[in-house]
Amino acid sequence: METFLGQRGWRWRAVDWVAAAVSGFAAGAVLMVLDLIWSAIFNPDGPWRTSHMIALIFSGAPADSLQAGGYQFGLGAVSLALLIHYALGIVFGLVMATILVQLRLDTEPLKALVAGAFMGWLLYLVNFGMLTAFFPWLADLRGAATVAAHLVFGCVAAVLYWRLNRMAPKD
Repeated sequence: METFLGQRGWRWRAVDWVAAAVSGFAAGAVLMVLDLIWSAIFNPDGPWRTSHMIALIFSGAPADSLQAGGYQFGLGAVSLALLIHYALGIVFGLVMATILVQLRLDTEPLKALVAGAFMGWLLYLVNFGMLTAFFPWLADLRGAATVAAHLVFGCVAAVLYWRLNRMAPKD
């Protein structure tokens, strides 16, 4: 099998952790902006709904407080949502870069783009398939727009990692 693949042995390839963290953070920023624009235009609840739902993950407030308080701008909810969102984006960037590098999908932009889209889709499945068992109010965010946003997130993170890693000095 190894001969068929042209490999004599597998070796751990070094990951550019800074590029991975930056790519996850930046992809998170793109996702947040897309969500705000999309929600402001198409969501009758307004652009702050997602922030309120994400903030509930760590705020400890009961889920029924969403409907009672509405989705008005709140500095506390938005700040907590941004912190959670960007931290998770960085973690995903680190995980995705590790997978890209070890599977050698970081060598060409098209490979990175396709792998990023696939991993964005997997992230959607984890977030809205499995994690809704623990955070049931997030099920309201399921849909084509959220799938598309996760695909864009994965693509941006992967291609940005490819680009930043290419610019990093090699030892």
